[in-house]
Amino acid sequence: MKVYISADMEGVTGLVGADDVQMGGRDYERGRVMMTQDVNAAIRGALTGGAGEIVVNDTHSTMRNLLVEDLHPAASLVRGKPKPMGMLQDLDDSFDAVVCVGYHARAGALGVLSHSYMGHEIEDMWLDDARAMGEIGFSYATATAIGVPVVALSGCDVACEEVKEWDAHVHAAPVKYARDRFAARLRPAQEARDAIEEAAAEGVRGAASRTRMVPDTTEHALAVRWQSASVAQQLEGVPGVARTDDRTVLVRGELPALFRLFGVFQQVAASLTGQAPYC
Repeated sequence: MKVYISADMEGVTGLVGADDVQMGGRDYERGRVMMTQDVNAAIRGALTGGAGEIVVNDTHSTMRNLLVEDLHPAASLVRGKPKPMGMLQDLDDSFDAVVCVGYHARAGALGVLSHSYMGHEIEDMWLDDARAMGEIGFSYATATAIGVPVVALSGCDVACEEVKEWDAHVHAAPVKYARDRFAARLRPAQEARDAIEEAAAEGVRGAASRTRMVPDTTEHALAVRWQSASVAQQLEGVPGVARTDDRTVLVRGELPALFRLFGVFQQVAASLTGQAPYC
């Protein structure tokens, strides 16, 4: 069994504010420790579930958050940026399962530290013109299109509910319960990590017995509504991209190509707004 772990930070055990997850924040270094411990719990679970090879992708902000020297030795680490495939860098159809750790709810949802990739710059995103999504949905749809199932996810309760809307079979581990965007009732840290470990183990174990997925080669539509009309106007210059209103762009294509193209969208937006993608 070959397992891929995509690790974000906002959905990590104990973290609720910007100072917990942003480099330079007064609690960021503590947040790195908490993130590493959550990822290690997922690694232990994956090993229990039958993993023989594990790759972890650090996907938050600078993508240099996990403490390399404290990471479980069973896993290799994809670290740093830029990465052409961002939160799914190095994922291909040789993997058997994807585990998402520390993920958060999409923009507009009342989840802990909820947003979609760029804080306030992205107001909403849709796949196939109708299905609202954020990082959870886009990662799920792209991994599925590659042919690898998402089998487990940890984050706040709202993030866990969000992934269940995409696939009720995903093993979700809520590590905190949102009270507002920057407030939550926290599960005890050890209890939360036990839940992550169990979800990863069950998810990976289940992936071993399921029929291998067939990669998706159908065309999809990606729509993104930006806070700034300037971003939408500039993106209209990308071949295949059209504006549907002053702030919304639409592009069609196959996954995972759309996922990679969206990374280009983020870089254009960052150059115009000064806000770097932080996922």
